[in-house]
Amino acid sequence: MRYVIDAWAWIEYLIGSNRGSKIKVILENEKNEIFTCSLTIAEVISMIKREKRDYALAYKSIISLSKICNITPELSKEAGLIHPDIKKKMRDFGLADVFILVTAKMLDAQIVTGDEHFKDFKNVVFIK
Repeated sequence: MRYVIDAWAWIEYLIGSNRGSKIKVILENEKNEIFTCSLTIAEVISMIKREKRDYALAYKSIISLSKICNITPELSKEAGLIHPDIKKKMRDFGLADVFILVTAKMLDAQIVTGDEHFKDFKNVVFIK
């Protein structure tokens, strides 16, 4: 199975929360193909640093456990095209979240998250 891990899921995994243990099962299953959008790395590092945690370890974990999907012009165009439609329904739906959606769509993957913004999308493994 293919999965795109969003910032929410990475944070939970990295801090070792109960929800993080559910994500760990997905991340560490060798049968799964794990992806992270490059923009997600910035989100995670920012949060980890603000919480005065080990951002170098966080970065190393993301790089070692997932394949990084870089933001391409095509990905950016697609994100820009669908963002206005989603914002009509959810005014606080951020552009970074749209990049997660587009990345998952392009990879035919499921998004692993507990972020409420994603709860109504079909290709989501929602962690509670």
